[in-house]
Amino acid sequence: MLARYLSRRRLLEEGMAGLVLALAGPPPCSRAQAAGSPGFAALTHSTEDRLLVPAGYAYSVVVRWGDPVIPGAPGLDPRTQTPRKQALQFGYNCDCVGFLPLPRGARSSARGLLVVNHEYTNPGLMFPRWDGRIERKTREMVEIELAAHGVSVVEAQREASGAWRYVRRSPYNRRLTGETRMAISGPAAGHPWLKSSYDSAGTLVRGTLNNCSGGTTPWGTVLTCEENFHFYFGGTVEGVTDQSIRAVHRRYGVQDLYGWARHHTRFDMSREPHEPLRFGWVVEVDPYDPSSVPVKRTALGRFKHEAATVVLARRGHVVVYSGDDEPFEYLYKFVSAGRYDPANRAGNLRLLDAGTLYVARFRDDGTGEWLPLRFGQGPLIPANGFASQAEVLINARRAADLLGATKMDRPEDVAVHPQTGKVYAVMTNNIARGADQVDRANPRPDNRFGHIIELSEEAGEHTATRFRWGIFIACGNPNNPHHRAYYQGHKDVSWLATPDNVAFDAAGRLWITTDGQPAAIKANDGVYVVETEGPGRGLARMFLSGPVGCEVCGPAFTPDNRTFFVAIQHPGEAPYEESGRGKASTFANPISRFPDYRADMPPRPSVVAIYRQDGGKVGS
Repeated sequence: MLARYLSRRRLLEEGMAGLVLALAGPPPCSRAQAAGSPGFAALTHSTEDRLLVPAGYAYSVVVRWGDPVIPGAPGLDPRTQTPRKQALQFGYNCDCVGFLPLPRGARSSARGLLVVNHEYTNPGLMFPRWDGRIERKTREMVEIELAAHGVSVVEAQREASGAWRYVRRSPYNRRLTGETRMAISGPAAGHPWLKSSYDSAGTLVRGTLNNCSGGTTPWGTVLTCEENFHFYFGGTVEGVTDQSIRAVHRRYGVQDLYGWARHHTRFDMSREPHEPLRFGWVVEVDPYDPSSVPVKRTALGRFKHEAATVVLARRGHVVVYSGDDEPFEYLYKFVSAGRYDPANRAGNLRLLDAGTLYVARFRDDGTGEWLPLRFGQGPLIPANGFASQAEVLINARRAADLLGATKMDRPEDVAVHPQTGKVYAVMTNNIARGADQVDRANPRPDNRFGHIIELSEEAGEHTATRFRWGIFIACGNPNNPHHRAYYQGHKDVSWLATPDNVAFDAAGRLWITTDGQPAAIKANDGVYVVETEGPGRGLARMFLSGPVGCEVCGPAFTPDNRTFFVAIQHPGEAPYEESGRGKASTFANPISRFPDYRADMPPRPSVVAIYRQDGGKVGS
């Protein structure tokens, strides 16, 4: 109510800059139920090099970089690593974690498949003899990195103690890498822009890269997201002769960070100008069928995907929410044309090939709309450079530009409340936003703390094209007026920064992992639990603190909520400070050696299972 009567000048003077809208937020849902206070003693910010959980909890490392996945694989010896060994072992920098019960269709919480994607590699922590210069990378090093990308599938089981282990000889275990053959489907399949010397039909591609976040489907598959694919391609954008493709590469910022083009021509834009267009998609993987071919679903659009959160609409249409993880990019959702049929898995496997992709526009009055990316409608016409729906999807960012979507503060993960159906979209940060660029959905300039938006689809229907929204929390310290933080009025909270991945427990609490707290608040990244309903709404409590140099990601629960999985990504990575690189971290002298803490072993990205020692539900 206050937001209706206070002027924008008054808001600025009080340092709120649009945050008052959050006092109301979306309308309450009649089905909402208070989750109650989490049953653990909150942690405090830490800089210790160890993983911390509350009293009464324990954790087990389920699987680590280099652990054998495929039968016959050796254990990790980083000093004698080869591409062949890595292709049989658990990959690097695990991000999204999906738990799928075994057998398929069961509600088992003691046995299942962990499907884990691998975002990128830290060669300085992987290779003992690398000096940090791209031109010094050998072909073998590049091929090890290629093999360390992708996805790992492992069977995992809970032991009587509550700890988890993975099954080394399971027939379900699988590795997908940067070289694994994958299909391209949907409206962009076969388009000339997706053809290369490796694939004259434009329907097959080698590998998946920079997988970050994802989602699971009701029919038992996993969606894994290709995010910062633009870092892998050498040559110059200006050297691409086709003007239209050159413009697309510019819009996506294609550049060379890894130096792979020196050894593999498919990563050289001057020789393979279409190859970058074959990445930036959502990939569907069927973990229950190790012989299945993963599929890049082009109907979901091409951008730097973070999240592919799946929810069923009332009439059975499949809705997939996704963020484009870069400052001033957009929030999207896809609505399938067909409907989910629980008795027809084969048909469900085609649901993501046809439908409508939308992008969000947030209005300052707390309403918004989903704008369809449809060829031939509005500005998406040949006069503006679009010749087909395929080109709209390949160049989804420019299509969203022309439609006038709202430029957000690094939209990343999305979660849907299991009872209310409200949508929670994470904006990690955006230090590039100036004071003249703020709006109500992105109300802080130099937003180094991030915020989370709560969105209610019209009439509670996820296929709706209109919504109401409010800022659920604005991260930072609520007791420091310079932060302009907001936790639904609560001051005594475990304050956080740079939210990244999110998941709900069965009680409707939002679990938030962070990525970048060392730069924002000089504390390790961790996990926070936030109440979403009732008198504790907005109240945040810290549940986990990660080791030095890591980000925490991939939150996932077993169906019984007695196990909470997280991924500890890039432990030991030296943080970037405002003035440049921070303390050096090398293979010989890393700033962390998590999880082994052995002098002969570098830090290893790992999946961790957290559980209550009394066997109860996590967080309750």
